Amino acid sequence: MSATPFVFSVLILQLLFASQPCHRFLAAAADGRWQLLQKSIGVSAMHMQLLRNDRVVVFDRTDFGPSKLPLPNGKCRNDPSDTALKVDCTAHSVEYDVLTNTFRPLMVQTDVWCSSGAIMPNGNLVQTGGFNDGERRVRTFSPCSTCDWQETPNGLAAKRWYASNHILPDGRQIVVGGRRQFNYEFVPKTITANTFSLPFLSQTSERGVENNLYPFVFLNVDGNLFIFANNRAILLDYMKNKVVKTYPTIPGGDPRSYPSTGSAILLPLKNLKAAAIQAEVLVCGGAPKGSYVQAVRGKFIGALNTCARIKITDPNPQWVMETMPLARVMGDMILLPNGNVLLINGAGSGTAGWEMGRNPVLNPVLYKPDNKIGTRFETQNPTTVPRLYHSTAALLRDGRVLVGGSNPHAFYNLTGVLFPTELSLEAFSPAYLDTKFNNIRPTITAPKSMSGIKYGTKLTVRVVITGKVAKNQVSVTMVAPAFNTHSFSMNQRLLVLGNDKVAALGKATYDIDVTTPRSGNLAPSGFYLLFVVHQGIPSKGMWVKLQ
Repeated sequence: MSATPFVFSVLILQLLFASQPCHRFLAAAADGRWQLLQKSIGVSAMHMQLLRNDRVVVFDRTDFGPSKLPLPNGKCRNDPSDTALKVDCTAHSVEYDVLTNTFRPLMVQTDVWCSSGAIMPNGNLVQTGGFNDGERRVRTFSPCSTCDWQETPNGLAAKRWYASNHILPDGRQIVVGGRRQFNYEFVPKTITANTFSLPFLSQTSERGVENNLYPFVFLNVDGNLFIFANNRAILLDYMKNKVVKTYPTIPGGDPRSYPSTGSAILLPLKNLKAAAIQAEVLVCGGAPKGSYVQAVRGKFIGALNTCARIKITDPNPQWVMETMPLARVMGDMILLPNGNVLLINGAGSGTAGWEMGRNPVLNPVLYKPDNKIGTRFETQNPTTVPRLYHSTAALLRDGRVLVGGSNPHAFYNLTGVLFPTELSLEAFSPAYLDTKFNNIRPTITAPKSMSGIKYGTKLTVRVVITGKVAKNQVSVTMVAPAFNTHSFSMNQRLLVLGNDKVAALGKATYDIDVTTPRSGNLAPSGFYLLFVVHQGIPSKGMWVKLQ
């Protein structure tokens, strides 16, 4: 299905009718390149996580029925509780090797459908919850070439389906919400095994629709948690189980959470040596009120074309509305190494859910948060592959964005449907990867990969830049690898370390002095991708461990 008539109609309508409180956009010429990496990995990528060894763990759910990838060596999963297959000899998880463009099957024991997770400080992926026999499981995947999933029964105090996770400064994960779970808990259970009531989640749940699942959770710079559900947010002191701030409702009041699925990010954290550090959240897309009920009846309402931005650290925070060039529901928002935001995947109408989305949005959009309002959006070149419900995206170390998934069906439907189950992987390369920028692109030579760095100390990053260097346009950034599912990248975080000093050493070599984040409130300990950005062009990332 071609998206061209739809794209042009949306652009014309928005230019004619966009009005306050939304700011109008200017969309620049299309840019960016697409590459098909794998026609099929045998599994639809419902969940996605980059690991420190440049491999990506992908998984869907066990009760789709058989996948298109057999388990190795005659292995089979025997699960009497599974609702589709009691004995299943196919994989529902894959490890994709970015460097070799190859993949291998993995074996999950129980149902991981619509689950959540994050990378722990030691680099292991800890994933929580799911459906049926998987709803209280905690699963661990270690980054090694032969590792497979390890499961802990009853690792959760409550059933978690459609929950959100975040790494905390003390190294634990907090697990927030889930279907009919108006509470939160922590993993591992080293301090407390209890759940803690969170009435905000019941207050934001709409009867028969919900519109508050997969809440958007971000660690604020003061150590509290910003939690957004439906159309509003709170700031939670999770240690005291106390709401310390209530934010206003987004103007218009339309829902932004599953199944009226928008997306959200914490914008790059800057000026990290300041006494008071500012934090901003951006929420984009979603579906108008009533869209889910209408979609159930076969009527697909146009998605929201607005973003809402708020300074969550302000004493009197207010949402500022902006208009996107393309309306989008079920889109993903990915922080790029240079601090820009990529909006990708999704539909132009309908909601999340089986068979509930229409009009695929094939064009990504770049959002430049530092531009003047009204000039922040740039439409990018389109893919040819619709990525609707159950699509994923993740930033890779080389600056590309890995894209996979899309299965708006209850099972694997590869033919005879409007939008077949998608088993492929693609990569989107933003314009900063164009070869014309090679002469100003930095190459990091130190620190070496996997180096440990300390909080609040001087760090010297050595780079080679063959072209002319603009020292005032050199900056170091750190990016936390995110767990992506259902249009939300959990634990996604970018810190701008800037530069304290740039010194030329000769032979196109430069030392950049920066100061590392001062506390775990700014950057929880763990593995980060370190980038050097020169005139908006990032280097390849270097894995470092903040500890």
